[in-house]
Amino acid sequence: MNKTYFQETTIRWSDLDANRHLANASYMNFTSFARIAFLRDYGVSMKNLAEYGIGPAILHEQFSFFKEAMEGEKIYISVEIGGMSEDGMIYQFIHNLYNQDGVHLCHSELTGVWFSMTERKMKAPPTVMVENIKKSFEGKTVKILSKQDIIKLPFRSENVNPSIFNQ
Repeated sequence: MNKTYFQETTIRWSDLDANRHLANASYMNFTSFARIAFLRDYGVSMKNLAEYGIGPAILHEQFSFFKEAMEGEKIYISVEIGGMSEDGMIYQFIHNLYNQDGVHLCHSELTGVWFSMTERKMKAPPTVMVENIKKSFEGKTVKILSKQDIIKLPFRSENVNPSIFNQ
């Protein structure tokens, strides 16, 4: 079984909010930073994504916050694949953030798809990319995702008549 992947970083002054602790938006930035490092370490670089003509599109992301984190603290962000469609087009990442003492700061889960940069729609990645990502969870069980999992996401788009903005 593979070890859990961790990315380390240090909280900077610019990561703080008005309460002088790690801002909610910074948690999102840190998980994104860790995911890109994870992909790179499993053989999927930004150059590869450009060659394949795809990029990640996040459809749903949620966070639960447990403890504060302060400027200057080292934090560790875990990256795990929680699920993936058989063709690799749909994915779920799970993150946990910890301080250097192992205190659990935050949990995050997201669902996303690979997105064609030219067609502007979902697109399965090349087999070599899927195989590289699968190496991260060899020996672990992950959920097999499908388009039904996208349909079951908790929120749906609801357009409005733009005249309501001028009331």
